[in-house]
Amino acid sequence: MPEPWLEELAELVSIPSVSADAERADDVARAAEWLAEFVRRAGGEAEVVPTDTQPLIVGELSASDVSGGQSPGPVPTVLVYGHVDVQPPDPLELWDSDPYTLEQRGEWLYGRGVADDKGQLYSLVKAAADLAAAGELPVDVRVVCDAEEESGGHQIVDFLAADERGADAAVIFDGGMTTRGVPEFAIATRGIVYFHLTLRTGTRDLHSGLFGGAAMNAMHALVETLAAVQPRDGRLPEPLREGIAPPTAEERGAWDELVPGVEMLADAGATPVDSKAAEDFYLRTTAEPALDVNGITGGSPILQKTVLPVEAEANLSIRLAPGQDVETIASAVEKLLGEAAPDGAELELKRLASADAGLVPPDAQAVQLGLDAFEKTCGRRPLLVRSGGTLPIVPALVAKGIPTIVTGFALPESNIHSPNERLLAEYVPLGIETARELFRALAALQR
Repeated sequence: MPEPWLEELAELVSIPSVSADAERADDVARAAEWLAEFVRRAGGEAEVVPTDTQPLIVGELSASDVSGGQSPGPVPTVLVYGHVDVQPPDPLELWDSDPYTLEQRGEWLYGRGVADDKGQLYSLVKAAADLAAAGELPVDVRVVCDAEEESGGHQIVDFLAADERGADAAVIFDGGMTTRGVPEFAIATRGIVYFHLTLRTGTRDLHSGLFGGAAMNAMHALVETLAAVQPRDGRLPEPLREGIAPPTAEERGAWDELVPGVEMLADAGATPVDSKAAEDFYLRTTAEPALDVNGITGGSPILQKTVLPVEAEANLSIRLAPGQDVETIASAVEKLLGEAAPDGAELELKRLASADAGLVPPDAQAVQLGLDAFEKTCGRRPLLVRSGGTLPIVPALVAKGIPTIVTGFALPESNIHSPNERLLAEYVPLGIETARELFRALAALQR
């Protein structure tokens, strides 16, 4: 007889809620309704709120009345966030089982979204539902989730900006741990600014035999321009480093307990950029800004063609370290590129997207209570680390004064965004147990 949680999670995983695929819009809406109905069945209220992109799920489970007829007084409010959309499953031929059929093989549960983020979000809402059913839910739980995280949506950030209700803390299970059995709290996330660059050096492509060596080549000019924002000895130019909030001694100490940088690079099949890259791995990937050229095009990169191109394009992005400001760093990138472009070249730079970095005070009461809760169920205190990725909801919550616990139970081998996505089967009941303990601990929040 399968565990009840296994059947429920299988239902959610079976919905192909790919937000990036317009043909799956009905499935995305179905996943949103599944979550809303789950909250309703637990005795709460929930609705699916249409937006101009994908729906939001907004609901609440009220704290249980354990007052014995006395006036209970106000209790803390905990906001729970997650997303019900998933990445596309392609390429399907690399899956060992149907991506939308939750299947257990050995110690792992396989299925698209089981780790990112359906399985982890389920653990949170299931814990709240279990406590409510037992009459033991000690906090008001606001469920505020979206269905477009995997396609870069902004509705959840807009909702939070306009929200007047707020919360005393927020909990997000949409992360993981670098080492099995060693939980982590991400107290910071990096921001991002994404650019598209177009550089022109003439009106038409030219014959390289007739004009090569005399006329400006747009590809050469582009490479020269991009060099101005590239790192030297692992550090970006100083104008791109303004505002960095350095990691604490506790954070630096936590890096020593993570998988060594040399192994992280080797396991990813990556070539270190310089001799200190492995040693400085966590500093560079979580606490420093990083600029990457994400693609270049121009001329004839495939067919043999003796052309002198007069237009070249590139996409580039800079991850902002915690503490950095989007406008300040974006302007610095634009200035460095503009000054580096050769005389006579026409440079056009467009910002395609941006998101702030987030930094949660590690001494916030919610974080400290969360550490205690995880230690009870996981057997060890979580490490305080930073995430190298960008999670726009974190700075949005911080801007509202809501301390946020960002954590999770995925592992590096969970194949997030890849075929055969998986989550350790034992981590679902552990996640539920931990979330229950977390809600109990957060009841002690000072309001």
